[in-house]
Amino acid sequence: MIQVGLLTEEQKVLLDGQLFDIDSYFGPVQDNDNNWIISIEEIDHTTNEEFLWVKTLPLIEYVPQPDPEL
Repeated sequence: MIQVGLLTEEQKVLLDGQLFDIDSYFGPVQDNDNNWIISIEEIDHTTNEEFLWVKTLPLIEYVPQPDPEL
């Protein structure tokens, strides 16, 4: 089971395109349930003090969107 951090719409807007580390950017995506999420790696590697609150996000199971090519 892969876990991801669950975001509200407002949190997604705050994080989109922002640095979480020296040269790494947040990239919120939607899962198959239309939840906005970020990866555990983004959460674990956040050093930007402005966004340390991501370390307290609720974790949910990742449900990927189906591959449109299949």
